[in-house]
Amino acid sequence: MRKTRRAFLAETTMRAAAGVMGLSVAATAEVEIGHDTPCDLRQDPSEQQPAGAPPAFGTGPGTGPVPTPTTFAEAEKLVQVQLSEAECAQAAKSWRGNMSQLYERRTGPRKVELGPTAAPFSRTVSVLPGENVRSESDPGPLPDKEEDIAFAPVTKLSRWVEQKRLSSERLTQIYLKRIGQYDPKLRCVITLTEELALEQARKADAEIAAGRYRGPLHGIPWGGKDLLDTAGIRTTYGAEPYRDRVPKNDAAVVKRLDAAGAVLIAKLSLGALALNDIWFGGQTMNPWLLEEGASGSSAGPGAATAAGLVGFAIGSETGGSIVAPSMRCGVTGLRPTYGRVPRTGAMTLCWSLDKLGPMARNVEDTLLVLVAITGPDAGDVSSVPSMLDFDAGKSVKGLRVGYFPAWMKEAPATDVDRAALETVKKVGMVPVEVSIPDWPYQSLDLILFAEGAAAFEQLTLGGGLNQLREQTYDAWPNIFRQSRFLSAVDFVQADRLRRKVCEEMARVFEQVDLLLVPSLRDDILTITNHTGHPSLTMRAGFVEVAEARTDWAPDPSRPLPRFSPPRRVPHGVTLIGRLFDEGTVGNAGLALERAFRVVDERPAGF
Repeated sequence: MRKTRRAFLAETTMRAAAGVMGLSVAATAEVEIGHDTPCDLRQDPSEQQPAGAPPAFGTGPGTGPVPTPTTFAEAEKLVQVQLSEAECAQAAKSWRGNMSQLYERRTGPRKVELGPTAAPFSRTVSVLPGENVRSESDPGPLPDKEEDIAFAPVTKLSRWVEQKRLSSERLTQIYLKRIGQYDPKLRCVITLTEELALEQARKADAEIAAGRYRGPLHGIPWGGKDLLDTAGIRTTYGAEPYRDRVPKNDAAVVKRLDAAGAVLIAKLSLGALALNDIWFGGQTMNPWLLEEGASGSSAGPGAATAAGLVGFAIGSETGGSIVAPSMRCGVTGLRPTYGRVPRTGAMTLCWSLDKLGPMARNVEDTLLVLVAITGPDAGDVSSVPSMLDFDAGKSVKGLRVGYFPAWMKEAPATDVDRAALETVKKVGMVPVEVSIPDWPYQSLDLILFAEGAAAFEQLTLGGGLNQLREQTYDAWPNIFRQSRFLSAVDFVQADRLRRKVCEEMARVFEQVDLLLVPSLRDDILTITNHTGHPSLTMRAGFVEVAEARTDWAPDPSRPLPRFSPPRRVPHGVTLIGRLFDEGTVGNAGLALERAFRVVDERPAGF
C-alpha cells in the first residue's frame, strides 16, 4: 500500500537518495550511481498517515527485483525511448516504489487469479432524467458585512440575487476585491477574468430585472480549475509548457454554467498536469493553515472556496483530486459518477478515470451545481444520459450506511470519523458492516500511469517534461518516463482486475444504500475512482496537527513546519453512493451536515 507523502525515507537510503530527491533532472546527473549498481528507494513501514495527508505515488514498500540504470538503458532499445543517464538513474532508484507494486496482483504476496471469465473493464449506463427540488428555506436578511456575504453558500446567495436584494455585479465586485486582497497569500488564481466577469454580472442583473431568472446559479461568480478550456482566455494546466496556451472554444462545462447564468471570475490553480498543489506560479496554500499546501490537484478550487473568493468552483478528480483538497481546505466536494459530467474541452490525464465536479461551501450547493453541468456531450464518448434525482426535503430514515469496521479503527481514520458513524445513527440511518477482499488495489494504478503517459506522450518523448518545476521521483516526469516500460499484458490484466473490483462493489451495494469511509483511505480512493462511483466529501469536525502536511515525497533539505501547540484544522468524511445515485448521497450528506453543525466556521484571517 502506498504511504503518505509524509512518510520519511529510512535513514540509510535517505543518504543514498539525497542527490535525487528534490533536485531537477539535470542536477541528478551529479549523483554517483554506477550503471550496474542496484538502486532502490525503500520506505519506513512503521510510519503512519497523519490526519489529512493524502496517499502518495512513489512511497510504497519496495517489491520485486532491484533494477540498475543499465536495466533501463538496455530496455530503451526495445521500446524506442531515450532517457538521459540521470533519468535512467532516477527511474531505477524509484522503480520498486513507483511501479513494482503494480505487479503484486501476479507476484504476491496478495495474488489474485483472474480466471478466464473476467473481461476488461467497460460500462455503458443510460437512464432517464430525474426531478430536482431545492430547499425552500428563507435565506434571511442580507448581511451588512461584505465578508458575511462572500462566505454565504449558493443556497443563500441565489435567493438574495433572485429576490433582487443583492445584485450580481455587487457580488462580483466583492469577490474581485477579496481575490486582490487574499490571493497573494494563497496563490490560488492563475488568471483573473475580471472584464468577462463584470460583463456577465451586468447581463445577469439585466435579465433578472426583466423577469428572466435562469435558476439558482444565475449571477453567481464561480472559479474553474485551469484545465477547463475558456475561449480566448488562457488555459495553462498549471504547467510551464502550456502557460501561454489560449484555446478557441469553451469546455462543455463552461458552456453549461454560462447557460445557467453563472459568472466566471477566475481560472484557478492546479498542480502541474493535475498532480498535487505546485504549479508554475508557486504552491497554493491552505487558508486554514498557511504554512501548508492546499493539497491537490484541485488546489485552487479548494483554497478559493474555503477563503470566500468565489461562490463555488469546478474541480476534477482522477485519483483523489477533489477529495484531498476538500479535506484539507474544509469544503464540500462532490465527485460525480464517471460519465455523468462531460469532459469535452477539459485536459485529459486519464480517459477512463477523469471526472469533473463541484466544490462548494455546503452539500446542497454541490447538488445545485451538478444539476447544471450533468448530461452527455458529443465531444466526450464516455458521457451518458443519466438520472439526477434530488429532493432537499427528503427523509433519510432507514437508509443503510455501510462501513468497514477495521478501517474505522486505524489511520487515516480519526475520532471525527468514528463520531460521524455515531451521527449516522442519530439521524435515523442504519450502520451496516461490510467487507471487501484483501486485494492489491494499488496495482490498478498501472491504468492511470499508462493512460497519463499516453496522454502526454509528445511532452514525454519531446523533452517537454523537463520544463516542469517538480522533478522528484514521485512527480509526473519520472512516472511518465517509467511508464514507457510497463507491460501491455499487465495493463490488460489490470483492466480485468478492475472488472472484478466493479463486481465486488456491486455486491457491496446490494447490502447498503451508501458507504461512509475515511476520506483519504488509499484503498477506497483507488477502488471508487476505478469503478466510477460518486463520492461526497464534507467537513465533519476538526483535528489538531503538529506538523504541516504535504502531498509531496519528503525532501530532507526542506523540512516542514512544526507547531507547538498543535493547530486546529478541519477534517471531513466521505460518503460513497451507487452509480448515478448522487441524490441519495446528497440527502444523506444534508442530514449529516445539519447534525455535525460545523459547516459555517471560517478560516481565521479571511
